[in-house]
Amino acid sequence: MNLFNQFREDIVAALGRLADQGRLPAGLDLSKVTAEPPREASHGDISTNAAMVLAKAAACKPRDIADLLAAELQALPAVVTAEVAGPGFLNLRLADSFWYAQMADLLASGTAYGDADLGRGAKVNVEFVSANPTGPMHVGHGRGAVVGDALAALLAKVGYQVCREYYINDAGAQVDMLARSAHLRYRQALGEAIETIPEGLYPGDYLIPLGQAIAAADGAKWQSLAEAEWLGYFRQVAIDAMMQLIRADLEALGVRHDVFTSERTLVEAGGVDRARAFLEGQGLIYQGILEPPKGKLPDDWEPRPQTLFRATQFGDDVDRPLQKSDGSWTYFASDIAYHFDKYQRGFTQMIDVWGADHGGYVKRMQAAVKAVTHGEASLDVKLCQMVNLLKDGEPYKMSKRAGTFVTLREVVDEVGKGVVRFIMLTRKNDAQLDFDLIKVLEQSRDNPVFYVQYAHARAHSVLRHGAEMFAGVDLSPAALAAVPLGRLTDPAELALIKIMAGWPRLVESAAEAHEPHRIAFYLYDLAAAFHGLWNKGKDDATLRFLVAEDQALSLARLAMVRSVALVVASGLAIFGVEPVEEMR
Repeated sequence: MNLFNQFREDIVAALGRLADQGRLPAGLDLSKVTAEPPREASHGDISTNAAMVLAKAAACKPRDIADLLAAELQALPAVVTAEVAGPGFLNLRLADSFWYAQMADLLASGTAYGDADLGRGAKVNVEFVSANPTGPMHVGHGRGAVVGDALAALLAKVGYQVCREYYINDAGAQVDMLARSAHLRYRQALGEAIETIPEGLYPGDYLIPLGQAIAAADGAKWQSLAEAEWLGYFRQVAIDAMMQLIRADLEALGVRHDVFTSERTLVEAGGVDRARAFLEGQGLIYQGILEPPKGKLPDDWEPRPQTLFRATQFGDDVDRPLQKSDGSWTYFASDIAYHFDKYQRGFTQMIDVWGADHGGYVKRMQAAVKAVTHGEASLDVKLCQMVNLLKDGEPYKMSKRAGTFVTLREVVDEVGKGVVRFIMLTRKNDAQLDFDLIKVLEQSRDNPVFYVQYAHARAHSVLRHGAEMFAGVDLSPAALAAVPLGRLTDPAELALIKIMAGWPRLVESAAEAHEPHRIAFYLYDLAAAFHGLWNKGKDDATLRFLVAEDQALSLARLAMVRSVALVVASGLAIFGVEPVEEMR
């Protein structure tokens, strides 16, 4: 339960009572009234802006409204004080018993704590990775994979029906280059000497086994034929092989998609024709001549009539071409068809996770989604910036197998999928990320993966010792939820409980903002508070989690420790990271 939502409802109800009593005008717009943590913990537990946002409409001074509201809220059982601050902010301080009840609810809920019905079962499509099927995934693809997968898990936790989708870009010139590269390796497998890889072809060694497999299966069947006779076959075989490779890389990272959609299949099934017909029916397609690009003119630019989409009607900077000079569809036309297809499958909420180099493509795609859905669907694009791969501070060397980059699989094999997944979420997706293969394995506070996992392992260590000290006592979450929690009176203990009680709000806000990295920040702060309390116990024996001569106090603290472990596990589950119970 998001306690801040609960108090917002209490605040709205109190404002309603004041209106019924004639002390405030009726019919005030309460949509901007909030209940949230104060900027400074010393100000209390909950702050509301109600008086500030209602003052003008109510024709009252903010402090006058705040005073009226404070008197109403002071009557709530959980509220100890309701204080007016500054020009009219209202700060509430809650009873310790309220926080104990929140922790008991946490223990009863387990790792489901923070689950919500924010999405109410609405369908949302999260399309991510969608790497061109031309080779193994690189580390940049891995960041998009983790961001998309964690975002999908986060949305599912708050009640959305989520579809994880991969769009296979198998209809462009890049797959023809892949086919030619595979044919080169096929000829090499038949004994032809290949001194250098021609410019434009894919140089990685990963195509050697494919060429050998085709040679073993078909012999010299394709060796002397014209390109037009072998290109289609090699293209499909190579795409299938590369997608098998990509799926294996994703599996190693713990990422599984629900749907794989082929661009080629969509185009061949008339998807682009249907999307174009729809847009033409809305008067959004026309023949025109685009203005020249700003700045230096490209050598190949010519003022020629083109089939254009009226993207400017939907917020784009210029109208966009849908066909090339040879009559074939542009990438944009295929992408319109793909998102039109998503909409026809029932998705009015779409999230695409792209590389940062696609930043200039966002406006036109959002314009297209508005156009083909009558404005009923929304598209949020999450751009993932580069990953700088380092080893002890130095740039990591390129992979011979890939030819030009370090493969994701190499990194996963070296540090483990859990480490890769967590580190990829320690920065906002649109900020560059340094990934040091040495530092991510360090056992220090500076390594967030270790620091958070250590909190979980330390909590389980305390629980194991507690089971030994109080043999036969039920230390399950359900049993600990029923112990007297009022013994937890130290300010650091209450501060830790308050952090955990904020978990449901954090989950909802991260889901609404489509920002899974907020989970990483929260988990680090929770771990810091827990480790800090542990350290206080080293200095002050009365604050140790286990006090042999005081079972009741120990059980209350074990309840708190168990709660920490549950919240950490809940957060790591969103990330797809397995929590550890022992550090080795």
